[in-house]
Amino acid sequence: MSGEQPSNVQRKASNAQSKADQTGIGKKQASEAQSAADHRAYPKHGL
Repeated sequence: MSGEQPSNVQRKASNAQSKADQTGIGKKQASEAQSAADHRAYPKHGL
């Protein structure tokens, strides 16, 4: 990794994904949020 910290959006999406994985609730929404956050990070990291 580049050593950069994840954005606030990425942290929130990751937390939502983790909670969805544990509870089974909101998996689709959490997955979509995680994908969107990851997609937004690409330009930031130059990929």
